[in-house]
Amino acid sequence: MDDIVEKLLADLHREGTAFDAAQTERALTRRNLEPDGAGLLWSLAGIVGARRVVEIGTSNGYSAIWLADALRGTGGRLVSVDVVADPGAAENLVRAGLRDLVELRHSDGGAYLTALADASVDLLFLDAERVEYPRWWPHPVRVLRPGGLLVIDNVLSHPGEVAEFLELLAGETSVTGRTVPVGKGLHLAWRSH
Repeated sequence: MDDIVEKLLADLHREGTAFDAAQTERALTRRNLEPDGAGLLWSLAGIVGARRVVEIGTSNGYSAIWLADALRGTGGRLVSVDVVADPGAAENLVRAGLRDLVELRHSDGGAYLTALADASVDLLFLDAERVEYPRWWPHPVRVLRPGGLLVIDNVLSHPGEVAEFLELLAGETSVTGRTVPVGKGLHLAWRSH
């Protein structure tokens, strides 16, 4: 990661934290990934050699920048999906010099996953409305290629909101997972070969 991207990410995190603290409505917050969780996600994208990555929950593009920077090294591309189009996401990706690696989609995350082909995604990052994830079942696992990785944010900060989805994952024999106490808690689940 170059210095320009690192500085932009530090600025976006600082601005996002201040912005969220001033909001009275949760729906208006940016809810960006924490830097340590984002760094782990960046590393994982490189480790799995991800080329086809989907992110559900774009916000202002903070985690999309992390993912796109990792994909610069793998030759991959990111599709970032959100029900609310934030113009700041495209602007921030341009500022990072990564806009050409990211397709921004304004859509329901579940509908987008439903339309994807089986085993078509190397890495899927869920960072949206957690209570919706069970409604998307079985697509978050179905779209993963063998050896693909599913990453879910906020599993320690909002355990009640992800419990049903994690229970579905635990019952899926083709997936092995573990929660990592980084940031607000990332659950990593990989699909067996």
